Amino acid sequence: MRIPTYKAVVDSLAAQIRSGRWPAGHRLPTHRRLAADEGIAIVTASRVYAELEAMGLVSSEQGRGTFVRDLAAVSGEEIDQRAVAVDAIDLSFNSPSVPGQADLLRQALRDLAGAGDLDALLRYQPHRGRAQDRDAVARHLRRRGLDVGRERVLIVNGAQQGLAVTAMALFEPGDVIAVDALTYPGFIVLARTLRLELAPLPATAAGPDLDALEELCRRRRVRAVYTMPTLHNPLGWVYDEPQRARLVSIASRYGVSIIEDASYAYLVEHAPPPLAMLAPDITVYVSGLSKSVATGLRIGFIAAPAMLVPTLERVIRATTWNTPALTATIAGRWLDDGTVDRLEVEKRNDARRRQSVAAEILAGLPYVGHPSSYFVWLPLAPDARPDRIVAALAARRVAVSTAEPFATTPTVPHALRLALGSVSIADLRKALHAVRAEADRDPFT
Repeated sequence: MRIPTYKAVVDSLAAQIRSGRWPAGHRLPTHRRLAADEGIAIVTASRVYAELEAMGLVSSEQGRGTFVRDLAAVSGEEIDQRAVAVDAIDLSFNSPSVPGQADLLRQALRDLAGAGDLDALLRYQPHRGRAQDRDAVARHLRRRGLDVGRERVLIVNGAQQGLAVTAMALFEPGDVIAVDALTYPGFIVLARTLRLELAPLPATAAGPDLDALEELCRRRRVRAVYTMPTLHNPLGWVYDEPQRARLVSIASRYGVSIIEDASYAYLVEHAPPPLAMLAPDITVYVSGLSKSVATGLRIGFIAAPAMLVPTLERVIRATTWNTPALTATIAGRWLDDGTVDRLEVEKRNDARRRQSVAAEILAGLPYVGHPSSYFVWLPLAPDARPDRIVAALAARRVAVSTAEPFATTPTVPHALRLALGSVSIADLRKALHAVRAEADRDPFT
């Protein structure tokens, strides 16, 4: 069968991009130039670039051109050390984005270039962040229901560093940390690195088994509980007020610190008060802008009990010294001018649309998910083989995660975690139909 000319051009350019002939950010020829070079029509050249963009190899910016994408960032390879085919639909990692975010950054950089003391942004900054940036974070947290002053706020390089700083400041190797049986993989990796012992809490339909937490605290010296009360990753829980009150009561009675991870909390409207508001003297609240704004904007923040701030600040100094002023300044402006609030609303609505797509395609399967979250948890039958299903989906150019990265128990549940926030709606539909097909072939519970 004769391969269409434009397909041959697509294949040739794709091979050159994947081979590294052009670095990330390289501007490709204009549509007119490509048409002349390849002997094709301009409309065909446009089709070539459209296909390359659909494959995730290039990005187009109106009025500027077509650019080679950073393939490591596209695949998530640098993030989770897992090879994902460049042209696969990736449901294994969330990097939610809405239209116009690149334009926001472009305008922010223009504004910075035309105002203020740029030289100051090149100098070392206070370890826990400049006062004006911490003020902006404190105002943002107040809108989320957490009323803290800037003296209790520390700015870090993303929520993951916030968790690392907190763990390094509070714990010693061998300390016992209570966690959910399924929890955020980044904290699991952090605990292993710092040689902390994770004590898993069984799951109920609406949150961790707090009876089990109390029994654990009676039996062992638990230093802290790591929890995601407002939109748990991966199960989508939102603890109700009685659950929050009981968790705080248990922690207070047994002298247990609370680490509250609020990375996805922005997706929940009218959430109950944060644990840090109910127990400000024992709770370290960690969040950031990676999910609500952009994963590349490495800005996170910690709201901590006043007595812990100096210790946390010393860890920041010992590890990264400070958060870069350039990104902190952009983040501070966006927090104050309403940009972050607007993006959070847009992404909340986007997540709801994606959950609706999942509900439509996965109807009848026992999936678990919050109506405005960016992920779905899909239990499998006890005798199912998650690795076979993942391999079958990979052959269909769809990447998903098994339960293994999320599990803190010796026995790993048979389940898939589907991230809904990194692909187009059209690709999401295509990928979920593939998941559904594999589900029907290898029945789920």
